[in-house]
This record gives sequence, C-alpha cells and structure tokens, in this order.
Amino acid sequence: MSTPVGPYSPVVRAGDWLICSGQLGLRDGALVAGGAAAQLTVAIDNLAALLATQGAGLADVAKTTVFLTDMADYGEMNDAYVEAFDEHRPARSAVAVAGLPLGALVEIEAWAHLPTVA
Repeated sequence: MSTPVGPYSPVVRAGDWLICSGQLGLRDGALVAGGAAAQLTVAIDNLAALLATQGAGLADVAKTTVFLTDMADYGEMNDAYVEAFDEHRPARSAVAVAGLPLGALVEIEAWAHLPTVA
C-alpha cells in the first residue's frame, strides 16, 4: 500500500461500502517500470493492501474505474486486470485522461461491499 500523494483519505467506509481512492503503481514511493500492465499490477496490489486494512479483499470489489493516459494500453491493462481479479468480474469503467499524478500511466479506484456485522 502506498502513501497518498494528496490531501485525501485512501479509504472511507460509508455504511456497507468501502470507497477506495485511486491507487497508482507505486512501490517504495516510486512508479514501477514496465509500462501500464506492470503499473496496474502493482496498483491492484496496493488496492488489495488498502482493502485488507478494513477486513476486505479484491473479491469484495463491486466496481472499479481504471484511468489510462493512453487507450493504446487498453489490451495490456485488460490482461493485467484479469490476472489480478481472476474469475471475479467487478463492474468497470475505463477512461482516457490527459495525465495522472506522478506521471503514472494507469490508476485504479474501487468500491467494495463489506456488510457490517451485527
């Protein structure tokens, strides 16, 4: 899990939902090399670590948004996404953006459903 690069909460609980801020492919404070797929793989690892702080995991993710600086990376992103989520298929949007923090090629945010235990 990486340290936030801005003044926001990395994860917020809202009732039965965990809302996770965008995660970058940061390891030890630096973007990983290897392109969009490598960055997404690490970003999803960071997302999983963030969810774990709240007792959740990737299987609890209901919706993701993936931001790409170049839609030419869409296929590469899909391959890394499927590898990370395996058979679990959250709803997803993928959008092109003009830029991302720290010069990242990809960012992922997520909503996870984690029912409260009575």
